[in-house]
Amino acid sequence: MREDFDLVSKVLVLESDPASHEAIKAFCDANHLVGLKVQPDHVMAVLRSNVDLGGILLSENFDGRAQGGIQLANHIHAIRAELPIFLRREQLSTLDDIDASQRKALSAAYTLNDIDKLQAVIGEYIFSLDYPNALVRGIAEITQAALESQFKGMAVDVAAPYIVRDRLIYGEIFTLIPIESSWCRGYMMLQTEELALLELVKAQRTHINTEDGLNFRNLNGLLSEVTNLVWGAFKNRYLSDLTLSAHLSQVPIVINHLHRYISFGSDNPQLCFKYTLSEPGEQGRRLDLYQKFVFNLNWSPEDFSENPRSAKDLVESGELDLF
Repeated sequence: MREDFDLVSKVLVLESDPASHEAIKAFCDANHLVGLKVQPDHVMAVLRSNVDLGGILLSENFDGRAQGGIQLANHIHAIRAELPIFLRREQLSTLDDIDASQRKALSAAYTLNDIDKLQAVIGEYIFSLDYPNALVRGIAEITQAALESQFKGMAVDVAAPYIVRDRLIYGEIFTLIPIESSWCRGYMMLQTEELALLELVKAQRTHINTEDGLNFRNLNGLLSEVTNLVWGAFKNRYLSDLTLSAHLSQVPIVINHLHRYISFGSDNPQLCFKYTLSEPGEQGRRLDLYQKFVFNLNWSPEDFSENPRSAKDLVESGELDLF
C-alpha cells in the first residue's frame, strides 16, 4: 500500500487549437488534473457515459466555430449541470460580455496568457475540501482488506484516489451507508456491475454457495457484507470515541435511475476510489468497484484524528506478529 496519495481530478479538455495543448497540459500536470481529450463528434457520448469528471476545460471557439464552445457549454450544462466549465478565450479572461442566459453554464474564463490565475478557481470548484492523507490512505487500506476477505484468489488493485463533481451511479448494484461523527457527516457508497460480480460468484471466487442459487439477492448480500466490513473498520479506526448531538438535520437524497444520477442536496465534491479485482492470467475475470464518500452535512477535517490502535488490532491486521 502506498504511503501517500496525491488526490487528482479528471477533467475533460475540449480544445481544437493544437497550439494551446502544451500550455493546458502543463497547467493540468502542475495542478493535479488528469486531462482527457475527446473528438468533437464524441463529446456528448462521453458525457453520457460512466466517466467521472471534476470539470471541463472548453475552448470558446471549439471545433473551429466562433462561439461554438459557448453553445456547447449550454448543451453540457443541460445534462451535467454539476460540472464546472472553464472557458478558454482568445482575448478576455472574464465572462462579462457574454449574454446572461448563456453565462449561467460557465464557471470562469481564462486566456493562455493568464492561465495560472485559473489555479485559484480550480481550488474553489474542484479541490474545495481538504482530505487528510491519513484518512485517504486508511480508507484504501481497510477497503482493500475487506475485498480480499470476500473474494478468493483475486488480486486487488487500488487506483489513485480522485475528486469528482459528477453525481453518476456506476453499474446496477449500489450500497449506501451513513457516516456520522463530530467531525464529519455524510455517506459512503459502493457501486459495481451485476454481471461482472455474478461471473465471479459462478467461478467460486466468493464465499457464496452456488448450490443455493444464483440470484440478485446473493449479489446484494455480498456487496452489503463488504460495505459493513469497511464501515466497521472505518468506525473503529476513526469514529469509535466520538459522539453526536441529538436532533441533527438531514437533507433529501434524490436518485434518478434512468439518468444514473444521485444527489445529496449539496455541491460538495466527492472523494472517489476505484478498486479493480482480477484473476491471475491475461484472460482472467475482473471486477471494477467504485467507492465514493460525500460529506454533505458536515466536514471539519481540522478535528480529524485516528484512534490509537491496540496490539490486538495490529496482530489481526498482520502488522504485528506474536513471537
